[in-house]
Amino acid sequence: MHIQMHNIHKAFGTNQVLSGVDFELKEGEVHALMGENGAGKSTLMNILIGLHQRDEGTINIDGKETYFDSPKEAERLGLTFIHQELNVWPEMTVLDNLFIGKEISSSTGLLNTRQMKALAIEQFAKLSVDIPLERPAGECSVGQQQMIEIAKALMTDAKVIIMDEPTAALTEREIQKLFEVIRSLQKNGVSIVYISHRMEEIFTICDRITIMRDGRTVDTKAIPETNFDEVVRKMVGRELTERYPARNPKYGEVILEVRNASRKGLFENVSFDVKAGEVLGFSGLMGSGRTEMMRAIFGLDRLDSGEIMLRGKKVNIRKPSDAVKHGIGFITEDRKDEGLVLDFSIRENMALTNLFSFSSKGFISTVKEQEFVDTLIKRLQIKTQSSETAARNLSGGNQQKVVIAKWVGIGPSVLILDEPTRGVDVGAKREIYQLMNELTDRGVAIIMVSSELPEVLGMSDRIAVVHEGHITGVLPKEEATQEHIMTLATGGQ
Repeated sequence: MHIQMHNIHKAFGTNQVLSGVDFELKEGEVHALMGENGAGKSTLMNILIGLHQRDEGTINIDGKETYFDSPKEAERLGLTFIHQELNVWPEMTVLDNLFIGKEISSSTGLLNTRQMKALAIEQFAKLSVDIPLERPAGECSVGQQQMIEIAKALMTDAKVIIMDEPTAALTEREIQKLFEVIRSLQKNGVSIVYISHRMEEIFTICDRITIMRDGRTVDTKAIPETNFDEVVRKMVGRELTERYPARNPKYGEVILEVRNASRKGLFENVSFDVKAGEVLGFSGLMGSGRTEMMRAIFGLDRLDSGEIMLRGKKVNIRKPSDAVKHGIGFITEDRKDEGLVLDFSIRENMALTNLFSFSSKGFISTVKEQEFVDTLIKRLQIKTQSSETAARNLSGGNQQKVVIAKWVGIGPSVLILDEPTRGVDVGAKREIYQLMNELTDRGVAIIMVSSELPEVLGMSDRIAVVHEGHITGVLPKEEATQEHIMTLATGGQ
């Protein structure tokens, strides 16, 4: 399928999102679509599949001017979109999620569960996915939910698959398996639009790249004809001198210590500490227990046994409010369901954890609140026309910045970051890294859980590696390599 989009314009109210974008997708190619958060990438693809309607411009598919009224109509012609924000129904089983709206019936009109299970098992095998089909999808990790969405899209007879940050929650092993599937699809003539902020992936799997900035097309090139620095410069309109800013940590006392922490079936006898001014990275495969450990420390889940010490004193954290009182902040990996109230404004979301800072005798000082919010919007360079913009109307990366701002505002002594740069562009990533450096310079202890090994290696002072609910090693930065981390993460010595 050959797609040509020419001079596409789109505005939402007074917000001009696209201003004359050109994009071409050839049959059987993997085409990268890159740009900073808010550049208009997802909006352009939503126009292609009929979720939004263009204001101006033309779309030609196989030489014929074509427009869709809905994503369902696009899907019938063979266009499928795997969205960045997951669309699983948490109360329904994994099997039900895979076939929602595409159920298979027998000749009697009853669901043919046997055939549906067989197809699901076949697709999961291609992706090397091991998730019980009867498990409620809401009990799956974010990474598992991502694989469910990918499997669901691959089960359609797609001619074009749009993948928006498909690997954001996946491990290296799962990413390599997905790449094998993409190459197989490509051989069969399927075209892929690959939206990602992970530069290594773009140069590994893609044939061409289109770069967008501020709602416009900047350039389209064959991958062999460009390089990392050129792509970044065209994306952000400026040079980024270093991908990971230099760290010069000055460690203080041990702020947080975890002793022999266990939660049945998830992790066992976990012990570690983190000092003031330190970034302690946590690495491991999906399902290894990293996130579950962090949730228990923050009081979202209960520990079965073990102790949490703050500055040498045992504390009881039974719920998140206890953690916040002790100066612990937690940026969860699932910003949509756990990090934000999507219908609330930016201001309301940022204020949620910080009301005590600008309230007195039960009254909120709106002046202090607005000053607080404006300062954080400016500091994190959140792209918005107003602090009253609803969080759901922001791009994924700017939503992530709001989540970070919410917790930075409490002035934490310990900040847990679970996948802090998931779905965030290269420029915004560096801003988050610089913010991490500023926080540790002030004595904040940071725990960073990340599935991106370059990020773990680039920003951590020490790296704790997790395998099947156990910490199999804690590596100083100077001893850590991707090979060493992966060996420990897979149970090796």
